[in-house]
Amino acid sequence: MLFNSFEFLFFLPIVFFLYWFVFKKIQLQNSLILIASYIFYGWWDWKFLGLIFLSTILDYTIGLLLRKTDNKKKRRYLLWCSLLFNLGILGFFKYYNFFVDNWILAWSNLGIQMNKSSLNIILPVGISFYTFQTLSYAIDVFRNKLEPTKNFIAFASFVSFFPQLVAGPIERATNLLPQFYQKRKFDYDLAVSGIKLILWGLFKKIVIADNCAIYVNEIFDTYQDQSSLTLILGAIYFAFQIYGDFSGYSDIAIGTSRLFGFNLMRNFNYPYFSRDIAEFWRRWHISLSTWFRDYLYIPLGGSKGPKWKQLRNVFIIFLVSGFWHGANWTFIVWGGLNALFFLPLLLTNKNRIHTDSVAKNNYIPNIKEIFQIFSTFIFTTFAWIFFRAETVNHAWKYILGIFNNQNTFKIDYISGLERFSFEVLFLIPIFCCFEWFYRVNETPFEGRFKNLNELIIILMLLVFGQFTNHSSFIYFQF
Repeated sequence: MLFNSFEFLFFLPIVFFLYWFVFKKIQLQNSLILIASYIFYGWWDWKFLGLIFLSTILDYTIGLLLRKTDNKKKRRYLLWCSLLFNLGILGFFKYYNFFVDNWILAWSNLGIQMNKSSLNIILPVGISFYTFQTLSYAIDVFRNKLEPTKNFIAFASFVSFFPQLVAGPIERATNLLPQFYQKRKFDYDLAVSGIKLILWGLFKKIVIADNCAIYVNEIFDTYQDQSSLTLILGAIYFAFQIYGDFSGYSDIAIGTSRLFGFNLMRNFNYPYFSRDIAEFWRRWHISLSTWFRDYLYIPLGGSKGPKWKQLRNVFIIFLVSGFWHGANWTFIVWGGLNALFFLPLLLTNKNRIHTDSVAKNNYIPNIKEIFQIFSTFIFTTFAWIFFRAETVNHAWKYILGIFNNQNTFKIDYISGLERFSFEVLFLIPIFCCFEWFYRVNETPFEGRFKNLNELIIILMLLVFGQFTNHSSFIYFQF
């Protein structure tokens, strides 16, 4: 079920009404959330509900078994059971065909032909997200950072919590699970802030992302025929498409959670105003970045030890992050590029010099900050080309086209779609202005002119919103 669908428009009020006015006891509310979450997920394909349930049963049981023993060897064995099962399921559905295809290709390059035996495997929506969520529970219980739960309904609701089930934020059990134990009372202010976040998230998705997607798809599909500036425009459009799409989903997820009395972690913090790549990754997909930091980077040694180990750890983190996004060499190259962009900061010990908002007490940044923001955006957008391209060769030819194609601005690619062409060029600066002037707030609906901003956003939703196509969120494929 999509957040931007008519089905969800009916689904959410029904669950909200039952939650607050019918099922008032905490156990009944948790049960309702569990049922609603399985309906929400099963709306896509009910057959994959078994995977979520199986993962839930396994890690719930492992948590109880970890509680019963202090034997280090047994505890490590139980943790490995969780890791191998969850990562095995993830690996099979997400990476089986990738490894088989590349294995056959490697042998064919040596002159040995092998029969292709790839299966027609459908990737379950959100499997990367809920797998990491259950893993965090098992790891934290193993580390004695979290007391294992005996409440199966609460744990199952935590694993399948429908607002953030399919595309995050990837919640830690230490934050979200205890909220299922607490009696919840309706908080008007929390609910209002949730509605505002939902509104802002919908604006990002159906006004910014979905309008940009029209031209991103057209430009990337016909890149051979486009001019240099058109290809640059396509890359910029995709940078705003993926940001609007993914951060929009996160905002809707966090806002929806607040309607039910839950607080989720922030997943985006105005990343395109970052002054270097390190700051960008502290502000982009925060739940995944911190997950890899706590469960992979720090156990590898983090920033401690000799420089070569620090460099190794950085490359491992970024390459694994790239591979997490999908079974394609484009994502691995994307991760490797970000690692290369990060290296100068690590080598000069400047990877943590920007930890606060840029120009926090000023309306405009200084010249140095402007240069830093634009250069970071350029590097990020360059890497996004690999993220969006179908193959590495596709990305490479796209980049070559930027330098080799006719250096004039053409809009031939918008044939039949003229109505939206210049509107997108208008919408992106407006969006950037909203983000800039309210970058220390959660949404533009706080601080000065908040009522006017609400009216403007609603009008722009009605005028420019893509309500008919109900396009899926990009991160559903991960």
